[in-house]
Amino acid sequence: MDPEFIRDLFSQFRPVTVKRMFGGAGVYCEGLMFGLVFDGAIFLKVDETSIPDFEREGSRPFVYTRAKSPDRVGRHSLSYWRLPERLYDDPDELAVWAGRALAIAQRKKAAPRARTRRKQSSRRQRRPP
Repeated sequence: MDPEFIRDLFSQFRPVTVKRMFGGAGVYCEGLMFGLVFDGAIFLKVDETSIPDFEREGSRPFVYTRAKSPDRVGRHSLSYWRLPERLYDDPDELAVWAGRALAIAQRKKAAPRARTRRKQSSRRQRRPP
């Protein structure tokens, strides 16, 4: 999908930038990625409150294939759902959906991250005397 087309599509919303990544592209506003483009489709950032709206539109989540890990093939990724087709022809409504996706990205950036516990290597584990 042409970056100029994407910038024009979101022009009612705000200026966006498109950066190539991982065989697709990220859609950014104010330095935050709130959308992605993959295989000719646009996907927007979602959370638990916005997913039902995408479901009502018949949209589907972004799914990717991980060739190196067969047990994870087709796993849902990154909380992005496909932009409903009708929004390509409705710039005002697209601006509303894009604004919500950007707000979700802003909240996720501001939220504290859960710390993960690293496994101790066998060299660093202490043995009782």
